[in-house]
Amino acid sequence: QVQLVESGGGLVQPGGSLRLSCTGSGRDFSIYTMRWYRQAPGKQRELVASIISDETTHYADFTQGRFAISRDNRKSTVYLQMNNLKPEDADIYYCNFHRRLLHETRDYWGQGTQVTVSA
Repeated sequence: QVQLVESGGGLVQPGGSLRLSCTGSGRDFSIYTMRWYRQAPGKQRELVASIISDETTHYADFTQGRFAISRDNRKSTVYLQMNNLKPEDADIYYCNFHRRLLHETRDYWGQGTQVTVSA
């Protein structure tokens, strides 16, 4: 059974930092693309950052150099280091492990972790 478990969310003051983690189990994820999304109530889920198997990364413009995504394939874990957090970064953050095969696409999601940025 495939499962992604997230951790690291919480309450932080503006300008503070958090590190999110997402660990997968039940499959070898070393060739999967790993992504972080976020979603506010009533809004669409938006991509925050992604990292592919060769560790090439991509970031949404709003991260503005404040966030860093990394992965540890030995642990099947993806991280999101978030610095200089702003109130508008407050959302539920979801990890996603993605792989496109010839005849199917595999997507696995974490349960979400709440990030609150408030003084």
